[in-house]
Amino acid sequence: MYAVIKTGGKQYRVQPGDVLVVEKLDGEPGADVAFGEVLMLGDGEAVTVGAPTVDGAKVSATLIETRKGEKVKIFKKIRRQGYRRTRGHRQTETVLRVTSIAAGGKTDKWDGTVDLTPKALIDAKARNLKGVVAALEAAGQPVAAKAPAKAKAAPKADAEAAPAAEAKAAPAKKAAAPKAETTEKKAAPKKAAAKTSDAE
Repeated sequence: MYAVIKTGGKQYRVQPGDVLVVEKLDGEPGADVAFGEVLMLGDGEAVTVGAPTVDGAKVSATLIETRKGEKVKIFKKIRRQGYRRTRGHRQTETVLRVTSIAAGGKTDKWDGTVDLTPKALIDAKARNLKGVVAALEAAGQPVAAKAPAKAKAAPKADAEAAPAAEAKAAPAKKAAAPKAETTEKKAAPKKAAAKTSDAE
């Protein structure tokens, strides 16, 4: 079973289990989203076309993430006038997983489970960026409120360790300074300017 839905001024043909990227929708990751504007339903050879929508039809989806899309560059130029302007834009988009289509007492559901892993994390894992992966996984944890408290305690320990490190480093600098003075070379004397003779 498939359906044609309308959202964000665009139309999409969807089936249960499809991953769909649409214009930004409100909601948190894991939220259920329902689309009531179903323009057409198809079930095998049977096709139902709405006028303008199919009555009682509904498409359900789960919100995976809201993110920025690919960058679009806008370049303007007026020739022979020295006018060149470059701008960039990243449209916000929402990623959905279609879970079910219901119409006329018949429901077609997707059997799988929705993975809420964001695309940024998948890309970072693919590129083996361990620091980025750790930061994204920490940001995705529900216990993120407690992490800053530990982070505040860590700088105090670093602050205590820093003066000790400076104290150890300071005598080394003082010891190095006298060596520099003893090995200092005197500037070589300037060569005498070539004398000109008055042969006339």
